[in-house]
Amino acid sequence: MKIRKLVDSFNYAIEGIIYAVRTQRNMRIHMAVALLVLTACFFYDLSKVELLILTITITIVIAAELVNTAVESAIDATTNYYHPLAKIAKNTAAGAVLVTAINAVIVGYIIFWDKLTDITFSFITKVKQSNPYMMFLVLVIVSIATIVVKAIYGEGTPLRGGMPSGHSALAFSIATTIALITEEPLSIMLSFLLAFIVAQSRVDTETHSILEVLMGAVFGTLLTLFIFRVFS
Repeated sequence: MKIRKLVDSFNYAIEGIIYAVRTQRNMRIHMAVALLVLTACFFYDLSKVELLILTITITIVIAAELVNTAVESAIDATTNYYHPLAKIAKNTAAGAVLVTAINAVIVGYIIFWDKLTDITFSFITKVKQSNPYMMFLVLVIVSIATIVVKAIYGEGTPLRGGMPSGHSALAFSIATTIALITEEPLSIMLSFLLAFIVAQSRVDTETHSILEVLMGAVFGTLLTLFIFRVFS
């Protein structure tokens, strides 16, 4: 009987995590970033201490988001009207998540920056020496890959809606390409600003959700880096 209760408690906990992932956009973003960071650990020689710090940091962020979801659900269940204290409780819980997320960014920067610097420098040097027509090849490959992914998900059309956002993928692919082939910080900043505006416009027109736009940006950026890495 005690074992049955123990198993049920684990099931309830897992159901809570699944609910948060299914219903909370920020939780899905946290999970995606956590998977990317953990995958990156396979490619870099991290010490046990660094792995421990990363694991604790990721755990804290996810736990904070779960607590935030619990606080919001409890308040919604007991309050069916606006109350300033309910607002304070929700904002404070969201603030806790923000603090842990900022801490995670700082930890990631400290651990990965030195390891990425040397690789990034040699990679960018090779990219700058590559054929200028590479940019058109990158756009073609990103466009085709985006259409294929849209077809797999079976949502939207090649030019409208669906996962991921094609406009966002292409915009960030172009911005990443410009960042790789130019040495002008202003050009790089403006290119990513324009890419962000394109992505934001897709959300404002309700053509895509924030998650679809975010995944499009990540997809276009990573695929562009991969293509340049292979062909250079």
